[in-house]
Order: sequence, then structure tokens, then C-alpha cells
Amino acid sequence: MSSYNAPIRDMQFVMRELADLEAVAALPGCEDASPDVVDAILEEAGKFANGVLAPLNRAGDTIGAKWDNGVVTTVPGWKDAYTQFAEAGWTALACEPEFGGQGLPKLVSTAVMEMWKSANMAFSLCPMLTTGAIEAISLCGTDAQKADYLPKMVSGEWTGTMNLTEPQAGSDLAAVRSRAVPQGDGTYKIFGQKIFITYGEHDMTDNIIHLVLARLPDAPEGVKGISLFVVPKFLLNADGTPGERNDVHCVSIEHKLGIHGSPTAVLAFGDNGGAIGTLVGEANRGLEYMFVMMNEARFAVGMEGLALSERAYQQALAYAKDRVQGTEAGVRGGPKVSILHHADVRRLLMNMKSTTEAMRALAYVVGAATDMAHYHADEAVRTRSQAFVDLMIPVVKGWCTENANLITSDGVQVHGGMGFIEETGAAQHYRDARITAIYEGTTAIQANDLIGRKIAREGGLTAKALVAEMRKVEAQLAEASGDEFAAIRKSLSAGVTAVEEAVEYIVATYGKDIKAASVGSVPFLKLLGIVAGGWQMARAALVSARRLAEGSGDASFYKTKITTARFYADHVLSQAPGLAYTVVNGAAGALDLTEDQF
Repeated sequence: MSSYNAPIRDMQFVMRELADLEAVAALPGCEDASPDVVDAILEEAGKFANGVLAPLNRAGDTIGAKWDNGVVTTVPGWKDAYTQFAEAGWTALACEPEFGGQGLPKLVSTAVMEMWKSANMAFSLCPMLTTGAIEAISLCGTDAQKADYLPKMVSGEWTGTMNLTEPQAGSDLAAVRSRAVPQGDGTYKIFGQKIFITYGEHDMTDNIIHLVLARLPDAPEGVKGISLFVVPKFLLNADGTPGERNDVHCVSIEHKLGIHGSPTAVLAFGDNGGAIGTLVGEANRGLEYMFVMMNEARFAVGMEGLALSERAYQQALAYAKDRVQGTEAGVRGGPKVSILHHADVRRLLMNMKSTTEAMRALAYVVGAATDMAHYHADEAVRTRSQAFVDLMIPVVKGWCTENANLITSDGVQVHGGMGFIEETGAAQHYRDARITAIYEGTTAIQANDLIGRKIAREGGLTAKALVAEMRKVEAQLAEASGDEFAAIRKSLSAGVTAVEEAVEYIVATYGKDIKAASVGSVPFLKLLGIVAGGWQMARAALVSARRLAEGSGDASFYKTKITTARFYADHVLSQAPGLAYTVVNGAAGALDLTEDQF
């Protein structure tokens, strides 16, 4: 099983050349993110990821979290690693300084997040959920809730969870039945059961802060009648320390395909009189507040897709260089060679490499746009940046995770039969990746949000603005010399045209035939992801050509960037017109059968 090495050189390139770290560091409140500080953060995060988290990844898979009579024990080494993680300040990286955070930009935390998830995805899920809970309490909680919980959560002393779904509800949160009964003193007793609660119970911290959706007695039906509550595992003493155990208990953890080190809990609230909680914000606005956590989590899950793709690529590449088998095609009587010399293995590896780099570039650019939306002094820039972020969050989540399923599968394929053997480790990445396209809303849920709220509702306005930005890069490619840039431009031009055609169809169709539009929602999400990724790869190639012309930096690195962008254009971006055809023409074949014809 190969080790993990954080791809810091590529991260630095994307942050500086594509996501414009310099502009982010110039924003009010982001001044600490100077290049030297960011480089130091990346180096230290890389050391922690490579040296502490990655070595535990295999044990997380083979041993897994254990449940015994309500007590969950994490994998040996997990608790110590988490203690080191918190003491090093990694949980506080992007949190507000008011509560002990470091206040660094989203762009910086995005790169660091990628390392945690590549090194050990199952471990990374705990701080990921805590970050979402911190965000929700920060934006929507009372002053008392912020004072009680945020300092300990930001420091990593306590962790947080999201408690949304229930056995009968699935993704339909309108079907949530958990009850919240007011006690007359500002507290509520919570009754119900929640499922699929990541790190809902564990032994790494002395308190867990659950954010729970439940209904008040007079709540209206449906999603408009859901409220959000803070329900700690241990109630707090007057001095803020954990006191009496609250009435929330883990009745089991799930037996899963992958991420075995991450306990996925079934939690029972109120089996012994009622779990005590406090209301977050206003009654019946819980789903609105929870979506604060949800958007943070959706971006983070997209990063899981990127991170697992990087890990699978590193492992497949190491195996391909080491595994000697067969002679090179076209070389009669030649020596046995590593499988890296075989054409299809090269194609597989280049597909893994180029798509992973495209995902990284797009995700980091979205991270930087989030910073612009939060901190820029110009309201127009903030508004425009937020619209771009809103458009791309479902793409980052859905496209990156769908890619991860394909890329980790390709990683198994590079290994051949050995990829199917657990000892090599390739299968773990494949199994771990499978949940990512389901977590925090399936790909179809992301895609329906994309075509409905982000395209049809505004008449495709933000998507058309994005197309205009892509056309600018297409024009720059026309001025670049070389066959590589002609090929990249040809594929990007066709891809952008495909996006335009699909957007026009969705805008024209959604209001009068939502089913027809929805059949093409996932193909459209993939289309937009592929073309947006191609846009970033083209930008990377143009930057690299400029650096080569200047004679600055690592020439081999920049030449590799151009070749990788060419491969992406020829093998990935070239798929765009076919996806657009499916978006526009695919409804009849999907919808015409009656139920008994299936």
C-alpha cells in the first residue's frame, strides 16, 4: 500500500495562478494569508497528513470503529491523532477569531482540507461536521449558545454533528417526526430517533454538540414546521464544563461498504424522559439554518471526491512504475517493462491525473470566490461572487464525487487483479469513495437544485455570466501558438457551446415540463463540471506558457501542465457535446415506459 504525499507544488500553483491568492490576501480580514504564511501552513499540514493521519488510514479500514452497549470506541491511534490535530490548531484554521479561530480565508482551509481527506477520509469527517456546526451556531445561535459552545468547538475540545434524517424520512426532510416539547424555562425536551449521524458517538472528546431538527407541538406540516436545536451529549455545569449525561444515546453504528473508521450512529433522543436542548434562532426556521451547515458540508464532500481521486492516483502511479509486466508495444524482442509503458495504462493514469487537477482548480477557485463574497469591500463584487459560488457548489459536490467513483475504479484497474486484493489498498479508496456521491444529498438532489434554483429560477443569468468568462479564455487560446493550444481551444469552444445549448433548453423547458428538464439534470451537472474544469485547465496551460516564455520556475512542471491540459481537452472535455445532446433530447426514452413495462 503506497504512502500519501500532499501535492503541495500543484496546490501552490492553483492557489496563486488560478485562484489568485494575492487578491484574497488583500481582502479586509484576510491580510494574514501572505504567500510565506500560506506556504508554511501547507508544509506543516502536509507533514501532519503524511506522517500522522495517512498511517492510520489502513487500520481505520481493517479495524474500524466498535460499538458496545452504547459506547463507541474509535480505531487505536485515532484519539491520540485527534488530540494532536486539535492541539496544533487545525480545527480553528478558518474559524472566527472572536471564538479562538485563526480567521484564515476559505481558499487556505480548502487546500488544507484536501490533505486531511486524502490522508484519511474517515478521520477527516469528524472535524468536517464540527466546522459545519460551528458555522450554524455562529450565524444563527443565541449569544448564550455561542458563549457556551463555540470556544470549545473551535479549539477542538468538543466536536459537533448534524442530525437531520430519520428512518422513515431519508432525503425527504418534510417527513421528520422528532418532537421538541417546550419546558417553560427556555429549554425543550427532544424525542425521536436520528440515523446516519457521522461521529454521533465516539471517544475522542469529552462532549459532542448535536444540532438536531425537530418539530414543536404547534408546528405546521412539511419543511416549514421544522426547528433546529442544540442538544449536547453532556449538559453543561454552571462553569461551562460537561456535567450530567443528556438523554441522547447511540443505539448502534452502521456496518458500511467503506469509511469503516468513521462511526455512523443511530441516535435515540428522549428514551429516558427527554433530551434537553435549546432552540437555535426562530422556531420553524430550522431547515433554513441547517442549510448553513449543509452548504459547508456539500463543498467539503466535493473535496472528498477530489482528495480520494488524488490518493488513488498516487497509489496507481506508484504501482504502475513498480509493476513489471510484458514488453513495450512496437519493440520486438525488447525487455520486460513496467506497465507505465503500456498505452492504456498511460491513458488511465492521464485521465486520473488530468481530471483530479481540473477538480482541484475548480474547487479552489470556488473557495476563493467564497472569500470574495464574504470580505470584498464592493457590494457588487460580493453579490457576483456569491452567485458564482451558489451555482458551483452543487457542481463541486456532484461532479467531483461522481468523478471519484470513476477514478478510484480506474485505480483498481491499473492494479489489475491485485487491485481486487484488499492488501494493496486500492480497493479501500474505491469503497470509501462510494458514499461521497450520496452524502449530503445525492447527485440527483444536487442536480435538481442546480437546474431549478440556480438556472431556471434566474433565467440562466449566472450561468450565462460564467459562459462569458469562459469565452474570454477561449479568445486567449486563439492567440497562443502551438498545436496543444489549438486542440484545447477547439474542445473548450465546443464545450462552452454545449453549456449554452443546455442552459437555453433548461430555461425554456423547466417551467412547462419539469420532468423533461429533470431527466437531464445529472447529465447537465456533469456537463457543467467537465466544461468548468476544462476552463480552469485551459487557464493553467496559458499561465504555464507565459512562465515558460519568461524562463521562470520549473520548466518541466509547466510543460507537464500544458500536456495534461491537452489530454483533458482530447479525452474529457470532448465529452461535452454528447452530454448536451442528452440534456436536450433524453427525456422521451426515460419517461415513456409505463410502470409495468419496467
